[in-house]
Amino acid sequence: MTDLVTYTLNDGVATIAINNGKANALSHQVFEQLNKALDQAEQDKAVVILTGQPGIFSAGYDLKEMQKGMKEAEALVTVGSTFTRRLAAFPLPIIGACSGHAIAKGAFIMLSVDYRVGIEGSFKLGLNEVAIGMTMHHAGIEIARHRLAPAHFYRSVINAEIYSPEGAVEAGYLDEVVAPEQLMNRANELAQGFRKLNMRAHAQTKVKTKAGYLELLDQSIKKDSENLGINA
Repeated sequence: MTDLVTYTLNDGVATIAINNGKANALSHQVFEQLNKALDQAEQDKAVVILTGQPGIFSAGYDLKEMQKGMKEAEALVTVGSTFTRRLAAFPLPIIGACSGHAIAKGAFIMLSVDYRVGIEGSFKLGLNEVAIGMTMHHAGIEIARHRLAPAHFYRSVINAEIYSPEGAVEAGYLDEVVAPEQLMNRANELAQGFRKLNMRAHAQTKVKTKAGYLELLDQSIKKDSENLGINA
């Protein structure tokens, strides 16, 4: 890994942490390192905890890259959508330890892992694409539709509603909220519980359960790569 993404293996649990500036921006380099970390977790046969920095999981894509032009934006979104597709079908359990704010692609990552723990506090979670002038991409719509509660799907995707951690549990971005100092303890407790699963059965059931969704996601990623339709 680089200093943008760290990988720590302890007692069968791989902790992958993003550390890229105050926004924890998701760039090509960050995604490359995240994929390498997932490769290592597969090799180690480890349950994964995916987390960020204290106070922020991620505010989304690297805006410097997104603002270079349409082709550059499309390229980064394709890489990001492919990454979340990998999370959705990952053969080992993944816990999202949401260490603070999770906006845009940060929230999409929370929508793509197996279990999500957030922290109490004045943190924001949600999809702000429409609010900042971006037409929601096809893959993003399907990721949100797959995991958000039906009433909150519309509010999140079309109205760009942003949630508190407690509201994010109701909406479907998180499964539970704990005190900040308890985040990693709780994530590790969950990870040790997941380690008791039969991993072959977990992987096969995950893919079987999500077969239609994963096929739709593949179609959406292809459609987005052809014409994303971002309007700044």
